[in-house]
Amino acid sequence: MATQRKLKWLRHEDLAIKRNPALGREAFLDWMTFRGGTEIPFTEIFGPLVGLKEEWEEQGATPAELDFSAFRFREPAFADLQVNTGRLAGWQQVVAETEAEILYQDDLGRRLRLLKGYATLPLPESWPVRDMDDWLAIKPKYQFAEERFAEGWRERALAARAAGAVIRVGIPGGFDEPRQLMGEERLCYAYYEQPELIHDILATIGATAVRVLDRATAELPVDCLCVHEDLAGKSGSLIGPREIGAFIHPYYRQAWDLLASRGARLFDQDSDGNMESVIPAFLAAGVNCMHPLEPAAGMDIVKLRAKFGQRLAFVGGLDKHLLRQGPAAIAAELEYKIPPMVRGRGCMLGLDHRIPAGTSLENYRFYLRKAWEIIERETAKAARG
Repeated sequence: MATQRKLKWLRHEDLAIKRNPALGREAFLDWMTFRGGTEIPFTEIFGPLVGLKEEWEEQGATPAELDFSAFRFREPAFADLQVNTGRLAGWQQVVAETEAEILYQDDLGRRLRLLKGYATLPLPESWPVRDMDDWLAIKPKYQFAEERFAEGWRERALAARAAGAVIRVGIPGGFDEPRQLMGEERLCYAYYEQPELIHDILATIGATAVRVLDRATAELPVDCLCVHEDLAGKSGSLIGPREIGAFIHPYYRQAWDLLASRGARLFDQDSDGNMESVIPAFLAAGVNCMHPLEPAAGMDIVKLRAKFGQRLAFVGGLDKHLLRQGPAAIAAELEYKIPPMVRGRGCMLGLDHRIPAGTSLENYRFYLRKAWEIIERETAKAARG
């Protein structure tokens, strides 16, 4: 990996990639919901990790390769409703900075630390909620207010819909938002020791989200509800089906049932790690799509499709680590996963997270060439019957 002094692309926004939408809204939604379609979506979900762009520049990458506009994908345009269903008045300010790190404080009073050259988002080191009194002090940040609707949100969303974009809206994570307030360890204990606290947090967030979504979708139906959780590691989920059913299920259902009744077709959950043991609990809560499905954590989209069938769509699922091993490993991964996914629909294939440093530019070019070769071969076979 390039040394810290040589890094030119350090910020989160520096790693954003340029996208060239090449799939219609209806074609995408039909494919992802198993209703039809012949064009398999193929994407790069997140882009490079810190340090990779410097490596590729040294290997001769063009500017268009560095911003990914040179690479071929097949994905729709996405547009997010500019409404706020989560915390109000969020901010961060720098309190100290060295060559190695930046320390922040945010509106919740949390300390956050960013290690330069290793990450682009700071992680909290303290949390504001230990008990009900702490929660009640910040609860107003999660209650309804008119400022949750950005100026011009309706007009921008209508224009995006008219242009063929898939309209998305997000809600705070049923696990992730309490974690932001309490930290993982305290939250996991609180399910058993302070259940009334967790119920009140999620009831408050849920009531606000539904009120915002009700007003927004009365005028403009959305296509996809999104939620970020990141509640699992390689060994599995941090919470089990019982906690999901008791705490998160009611929260998810009130938002999803409203949107589904108004035409939404996808409820997409973002969580790293091995989610297999809790997928049934989240399916019962309304989720019908997951990403990024990390093979290194044991998530195998071929086996998951055999197990869950058309109840669950996927985004991602291709092993990012194999890109560092060379053409043989890359080809084997793609030949194993792409053909059954083409036959089964309900997937937007892509790497299972950010492209790791150490991935050569030539290997990435090969990955794309081989993926399209297999996609086009399998699509032609499917058309012939």
